Amino acid sequence: MSASRFIKCVTVGDGAVGKTCMLISYTSNTFPTDYVPTVFDNFSANVVVDGSTVNLALWDTAGQEDYNRLRPLSYRGADVFILAFSLISKASYENVAKKWIPELRHYAPGVPIILVGTKLVYNVFIGVWMSCLIFCFLFQWIPELRHYAPGVPIILVGTKLDLRDDKQFFIDHSGAVPITTDQGEELKKLIGAPAYIECSSKTQQNVKAVFDAAIKVVLQPPKQKKKKRKGQRACYIL
Repeated sequence: MSASRFIKCVTVGDGAVGKTCMLISYTSNTFPTDYVPTVFDNFSANVVVDGSTVNLALWDTAGQEDYNRLRPLSYRGADVFILAFSLISKASYENVAKKWIPELRHYAPGVPIILVGTKLVYNVFIGVWMSCLIFCFLFQWIPELRHYAPGVPIILVGTKLDLRDDKQFFIDHSGAVPITTDQGEELKKLIGAPAYIECSSKTQQNVKAVFDAAIKVVLQPPKQKKKKRKGQRACYIL
């Protein structure tokens, strides 16, 4: 039997968006209700996806500014990035394009990036801000990731999906509206992503799908467009 493929998957994004909870939910099938560490201990295990066995190594990072100099040390050798933002945090949403994409493209050019919207259960933004948010989404974390890890695929993940149907939350936050699936699809088209998936670490809905996608994008990279400029990276939204 041939040796399994090793895949280093690094999770990045603003602090407190649910990166560590997502990793704990995936690796232990439980949602932490008490203490949640700032950074999840590195995890490695054999995973089977579509009949292929891979050795998946998961790396967590701290998104706070205090770690800006240390964080890029985790990017070396990365095969794929999972970029997370909170579906209830305007700032974390905007930072995807403003900070993370430039950083990753600089330090790990060419590595795939998967974008994840976290905390879907709190998936709320004021409706009038949506057009601005979609534009700003492309200008903070995307620059950071492309700066530090150019070429590495990025998987975008929106977390806390379970709050979308939480009626009490909307009662407590009058005037707030959730980000709809149609809005997610609009963003997918805007950045040219092949898929859009929403997940919740609390209920584990679609959590496995996020990491399966990270593995698949490494094993079977999407075909590049002929006229794609040199150094430009693909971005996948889940």
